[in-house]
Amino acid sequence: MSKAAAQNARRVFTGVDTSGAVPVEYKFSHARKGNRHLVVVFANRYAPGEWGWATGKLDLLRSNILWVRDLFDGANTYYLCKGMDFSLEQSVAGLISRVMNALSLSPNEVTMFGSSKGGSAALFFGLKYGFRNIVASVPQFQIGTRVNEGNPDAVRVMMGEATEQNVRILDSVLPDLVRSGANPAANIYVITSPQDEQYARQVEPFIPLFQGRENFNFVYNDSPLITDHGKVTLRNLPTLIGLLNLLVEGIAPRFGMVRNGYEQPERDTSAIDAYLTQTSLVQSGDAFPKPVVLTPASEDRVPANTVRFTGTARGAVRVSFWQDGKHKGSAPVAADGTWVWERTSPWPKGRHVVRLFAADANNYQTERTEAVFTAVEHASEPLPEYVPAPAPPPRPAQPLALSVTAPAAHQQVQGPAVGFAGYAPGAVRVDFQEGGVTLGTCEVRSDGSWVWESGWAWNEGDHFVEAIAVDAVGNASPWTAVPFTSVNGYTVPAQQGNYFNSRY
Repeated sequence: MSKAAAQNARRVFTGVDTSGAVPVEYKFSHARKGNRHLVVVFANRYAPGEWGWATGKLDLLRSNILWVRDLFDGANTYYLCKGMDFSLEQSVAGLISRVMNALSLSPNEVTMFGSSKGGSAALFFGLKYGFRNIVASVPQFQIGTRVNEGNPDAVRVMMGEATEQNVRILDSVLPDLVRSGANPAANIYVITSPQDEQYARQVEPFIPLFQGRENFNFVYNDSPLITDHGKVTLRNLPTLIGLLNLLVEGIAPRFGMVRNGYEQPERDTSAIDAYLTQTSLVQSGDAFPKPVVLTPASEDRVPANTVRFTGTARGAVRVSFWQDGKHKGSAPVAADGTWVWERTSPWPKGRHVVRLFAADANNYQTERTEAVFTAVEHASEPLPEYVPAPAPPPRPAQPLALSVTAPAAHQQVQGPAVGFAGYAPGAVRVDFQEGGVTLGTCEVRSDGSWVWESGWAWNEGDHFVEAIAVDAVGNASPWTAVPFTSVNGYTVPAQQGNYFNSRY
């Protein structure tokens, strides 16, 4: 890496958000110099590790960046569903909302970005959940047809079976959303090319659906250097990066007055720091302890052909083994917390330092453990039979979690009516109060979502509402603050109301 590249490289946090019905893996990088914007990046097919544009191409963006991984049960899902259950979509939306709220941003300060299937996701989430900016490069509109023709693993996870009805439902998801007029004030940028082999079937027939949207922009690249679907985005990469930088600065390339800047160098980052710690991929402490190695003992001398690793890993489903930065193997963890692992070939003679960690069903990882031993001459006797260790105590259950997706923190909401929405998996109701006075309550749906409208006119000005989730036996989540401003008598652009119009 050059000196300049090293200076521009961003620190990236990796985590798993398990607040929704489906665990969602993410990467996050803080904005430069306190920039007040968030770019959400969805992955294209064949993206390394199923992370979109996470190889340094976005390092010069000044905004916060949230990468969302599209790998569920070993396959892509367009961030939509598993077995036609759209709880996955709601879990992804919940992750985005929680990061946005932790940064104290509104949907007007968020850009959805992706290419190919990531472009489809950017359009879907941007329109349905009311985000201000959408940048979609070579998206596909008929998602069911696309995966059925070229992605059997996605068919397996998304549909279970590629029935005519399932394909038709997934084909209609994005066109019907555009046709409905959801989020009419969004700044939409669709980038494509006639040289893209998917253009004639997957893009061109659906562009007329955007007629009447004054902020719809169609970037049409007719370069002869574009020879297939995969090269359209690469050919447009300088344009895309430039466009993202403009949107980050608050400048949407269109006629009209714009604002830019939005810097807060000394802003409080404690909320997003707490979120990153709570959802970090690597968990520390007693809640998820690192694996214990029983054999070989530290600095033990072991015949090279009889090295057997044994130990315990409380709360884990597998243990992963690494040496010199290279993956050497994995072992499943039994129900009693024990595990065993052996190489298929003898170890080279000499001293070895093996690092291992445990992972749970949500892919959370423990801190690392080292096993140090020296491989010596081969032994002629077979290894003795392994005796499992006593079962460790079970891992404690996860506490209730409450997230509020609308209104966003410190958002200006067009009054006098104000609607609230969010997620509280495992809860049966959500209660609301302001200034210690009870306001009301609402039921939590089976998918964990909830919606509450007070039924009265809110006074114009600042409000500080608090919400709490409660389960069937009376367990409660921590109180969640919902600060917002009710604005009467004029319209606030691209308000969160679009979320309610499109979802409810």
